[in-house]
Amino acid sequence: MKKLKFILATLVISSLLFTSCDTNDDSLNLDENQDSSINYNFGSTVSRDFIGQIVDENNDPIQNATVFIGNNSSQTDSNGIFIIKNASVKSNFAYITATKAGYLQGSRSVIPTSGENNVKIMMLSATVVGTVNSGTSGNVTLPNGTKVDFDGNFKKEDGSSYSGSVSVIMHHLDPEDANVEAKMPGMLLASDTNGEAKVLETFGMINVELLGSSGEKLQLASAATIEMPIAIGQMGSSPNTIPLWHFDDVKGYWVEEGSATKVGNKYVGSVSHFSWWNCDAQFPTVYLCLTVVDSNNTPLSNVQVELAPNNQTYPRTGTSDSNGEICGLIPSNQTITMNVLDNCGNVISTSQIGPFSSNTVLPNVIATSGMVSSTTVTGTLAQCNNSNVTDGYVLLNYGNQRFVSNVTNGSFSFNTLVCNANTTFTLEGYDYASLQTSGVINYTFVTPVTNIGNLLTCNAVTEYITYQIDNEPVDYFIGNISASSSPNGLNVSLQGATGTSSFYFYGSIFATGSYTTANFLIENSEVIIQNGVTNNVICNVSQIGAIGGYIDITFSGTYEDNSNVTHTITGVIHVIRDN
Repeated sequence: MKKLKFILATLVISSLLFTSCDTNDDSLNLDENQDSSINYNFGSTVSRDFIGQIVDENNDPIQNATVFIGNNSSQTDSNGIFIIKNASVKSNFAYITATKAGYLQGSRSVIPTSGENNVKIMMLSATVVGTVNSGTSGNVTLPNGTKVDFDGNFKKEDGSSYSGSVSVIMHHLDPEDANVEAKMPGMLLASDTNGEAKVLETFGMINVELLGSSGEKLQLASAATIEMPIAIGQMGSSPNTIPLWHFDDVKGYWVEEGSATKVGNKYVGSVSHFSWWNCDAQFPTVYLCLTVVDSNNTPLSNVQVELAPNNQTYPRTGTSDSNGEICGLIPSNQTITMNVLDNCGNVISTSQIGPFSSNTVLPNVIATSGMVSSTTVTGTLAQCNNSNVTDGYVLLNYGNQRFVSNVTNGSFSFNTLVCNANTTFTLEGYDYASLQTSGVINYTFVTPVTNIGNLLTCNAVTEYITYQIDNEPVDYFIGNISASSSPNGLNVSLQGATGTSSFYFYGSIFATGSYTTANFLIENSEVIIQNGVTNNVICNVSQIGAIGGYIDITFSGTYEDNSNVTHTITGVIHVIRDN
């Protein structure tokens, strides 16, 4: 059968949107300092662990994206992986954002579990697709017919009027897109005009960002008209008038504002500002929790379950956590088709559930041996001397899925459903502390347990930058680093990166030795150290190799930030010279 795709609410593919089903009442604030106007039980403040991957539209990892969860942040490595532990979130809501120059902000809202929460965000390129001018009407159209009509009135972020050319960045998300759940912001939790929590069925989304001639962000001074094509699969069910919703990128959910009208095969509506806009049907919500187990009642992680309300076109997909759990929001009082998938995307079980008028925990969903074989992959990530890795992770690639497991004193495990025609998989381990990898190693599944023993990280990472501020976690920059020595001096930076997640080292340095910031500067999203900023940071250049050789630099000392707070910093630059 053709696999349908639906993104009604919070159980999203690869975002691992699940929870421990904690529904204790608490303040409706997302955090202690933020009011919320939505009648939704965010739950109590809790500490949760997160691991995830940031990728681009080609599903390639994005290195050095900055990921924020509350007051915690981390940067992705060469696999796009980030790890944030003990983040302060709500028991029924966590909001994750990712930024990098050249991309739109990506985000995901999830219902976090008490275990390890796995998140995937696909960031969209910040590519200019058209230009209009102030003072005159104009429009920008995408190849699929998505269109925005501008009246020529624009303003700057401070509210003052803008005059000049306007560059337009625009994306349309089609509900039929296999990756729409990874691309869309937040989740489809929404606040209607009365502040009631709703779960949404999308009929298409649009994002528009406006830039002035100097790259400054702009907004509409009045209104613009948007047109979005209706997916072929939804033409028959699309209402003549549908609510419009904009995404609140501070709070992490959608807010109802206006409506769109069906004109032919498009929805047309007027918007007063630009962010993400969504044409959605709305439904009252209830919590649904389920646990996937095998025939021995052992919880199965990494199992995909589709939930398709019977009066809607596309299903949504959740992936079970390490406890086999999937929990989230569904529309109340609707019968739902539930499909269990193996890791090759094959449907192995179909059943009808609901309707539900209140929060519900289903009986265990059993993936019997007659449907598919299950196995647990276990092992220990170790260093070359067989001591356990304490700061790292393991990637498992199988079928069309990639799974990530953080290590606990070296130990890792994965549960997976084995497709009958495919019994091979790969593992790759990473040790942050020693900057070593195992490389990609092929294995064959054994049922019911695949014990691989020690996975040794004995392959050195070829180049890296690390630094630590005060007693914060060490930041790692691995791979894709540009380094040069020229008549202008030394230049080390992340390849192709120019934004908030970048790292720069520039220096009027032509030989090995010790230097002060009279000769160099260090800059990225967390720190700027240069001449004129109070500091006593010293860099020691121990090697400037020929092209293809290494440039080796260490730096350490204290500096003052913009708030005149003194910090300590230590770091290492070990990079291959490119030119």
